[in-house]
Amino acid sequence: MDVFNRNIDFNALFKFSHISASTQQHLKKVYASFALCMFVAGAGALRHVCVQQLNLLSGLGSLGLLIWLTATPHSRETEQKRLGMLAGFAFLTGANLSPLLEMCIAINPSIIPTAFLGTAVIFSCFSLSALYARRRSFLYLGGVLLSGLLLMLLFSVVNIFVGSTWLFTANLYLGLMVMCGFVLFDTQLIIEKAESGDKDYIW
Repeated sequence: MDVFNRNIDFNALFKFSHISASTQQHLKKVYASFALCMFVAGAGALRHVCVQQLNLLSGLGSLGLLIWLTATPHSRETEQKRLGMLAGFAFLTGANLSPLLEMCIAINPSIIPTAFLGTAVIFSCFSLSALYARRRSFLYLGGVLLSGLLLMLLFSVVNIFVGSTWLFTANLYLGLMVMCGFVLFDTQLIIEKAESGDKDYIW
């Protein structure tokens, strides 16, 4: 058998027959709002790099918008307003990150595009894994992931007094594994909430 002459259906990669059509539409909206936030946050960071402002104001503004967003109930009437709040929160969050981005640029400008591409690849791979996996198969990770977050917090506090490079590196890679696990967990949680009737793609 010549494996190179077989017909391959690449459209099968994007078929999620185990997910209902309404949930697939919901997922499209979720990822669209995620992409919007990413680009708006990038614009906020770029503007703050070009026009220096007080980080305290942008920090308080992002916190205020987050509280306002959580306090506003989801409905068809409030959908556009809540989407605007989310975009504003993303913009101010990007502005808050600009000092860190400036530091990265000063050290090595290639850090930012490398981090962006690496994050995009990891997020895409783990999201697809969660979408193709059997429903609810990764929801059990919730407790393990929260335990991992607590362990990271403990390592960080201990390392303030110890100052160990090894502990810092271990915490860094533990954080990478925990965040990858959260992509799996949150993607399946979004699916289950949508299947249960919760179509709020903004929060």
